[in-house]
Amino acid sequence: MASTITTDIIFDHRGSKGRDEVGPIEIRVTYERKARYIGTGVSVARHDFVGGSVVGRADKDELNRRVNIIFRKVQEEVNRYIEEDRQLDVADIKRRAWSLREDLDHEGTALLDFVEEQQKQMGLKPGTEKHYITLRTRMREYGQLSRWDDVTVENLCRWDAWLHNIKKPMSDADRLAGEAEQCIGDGAVYNYHKCLKAILNRAVLFGKIEYNPYDRLRGKFKRGDRESVEFLTNEEMQAVESVHPVKGTAMAVARDLFVFQMHTGLSYADLQAFDFSEYKRIDGKWVNAGHRVKTGVQYLTMLTDECIRILEQYGWQLPKMGNADYNHALKAIGMAAGVATPLHSHLARHSFATRAKAMGIDLANIARMLGHTNTVQTQRYAKVQPDHVFADLRKIEQLSTKKDNEENATNDAHRAAGSSL
Repeated sequence: MASTITTDIIFDHRGSKGRDEVGPIEIRVTYERKARYIGTGVSVARHDFVGGSVVGRADKDELNRRVNIIFRKVQEEVNRYIEEDRQLDVADIKRRAWSLREDLDHEGTALLDFVEEQQKQMGLKPGTEKHYITLRTRMREYGQLSRWDDVTVENLCRWDAWLHNIKKPMSDADRLAGEAEQCIGDGAVYNYHKCLKAILNRAVLFGKIEYNPYDRLRGKFKRGDRESVEFLTNEEMQAVESVHPVKGTAMAVARDLFVFQMHTGLSYADLQAFDFSEYKRIDGKWVNAGHRVKTGVQYLTMLTDECIRILEQYGWQLPKMGNADYNHALKAIGMAAGVATPLHSHLARHSFATRAKAMGIDLANIARMLGHTNTVQTQRYAKVQPDHVFADLRKIEQLSTKKDNEENATNDAHRAAGSSL
């Protein structure tokens, strides 16, 4: 084989990409004064490729590793042809390189593939499974949590910072109203970490990784405000009930669904799955021992007279409404009711539990009503309402006033007795 063979790593051999445009990194094989090209599957902007290497990107080391593995494979195949003194077959070398590239592509998504595989095997409830689906979406968007090598303490901290910059979805109405964009909160970010931590625990169990880096990050990521929750006072709940939008409109449906939640404590998912045929008439009331859609935990609920009126209006079948549309309509209802706290679907559940606690209902019973596995979950809903605090303060004031009056009467009596002596 007399002709000289050279191999190079180049960018976009067609020269069609501008400085800021993304193009392919390729292996050029020159033989008998003819150049042939083998793709690497890696694409970057022209300004990120300097001197045969990727630069200026957070994932540059990984991309350069992939390109160099394929480049070395091409060189090995070229050397094999030279040693065997055979006519160079670039198409054959290309097939071998592409085979290797497919292996690298699979390796490059090994962690994401594992997340999807475990999600299917964990027997998750629909609500929980949705969290894991969103987790995979966020990991793909981040782009640096797809390989087992990416599972490091440092990278998880970078991912946390990236998650905190995700913007909350906004409706067109919010944009027209000039509402400012907001990032997702600590609670939402923590849920992503919680799901990934569970997956990585299984990865340790199955020998995919040696340890779970989250074990070294205990307390690093905030759980969000779990100790206190928003709720409506009795007056605010009555104000919402007094709002009566035009029948048949989205606001009317949202109002009725929210009131139904306030009277039953049902979550949004359980509200959407409501089936009146599951209820039984006991002592003149409609009751049901159902199971939560999200967790499968049993809950107990009873329909109040207001719930019955709402059901009659809709033919004993609650209307369906998307969560985003529901919460958007609730904002308008809250404004109409003069309630300062922005209404959202879970606020009704909070308010139900808070009112039940204020009425003296035992926490264990409230937990059964809500479908909680223990009262620790319920405790954060069961906040004492301000009007009850003020009532107790008035009792203290009355007691103090009574005591002062008794002391004054005693002193007056003593003074009167002294003056008569």
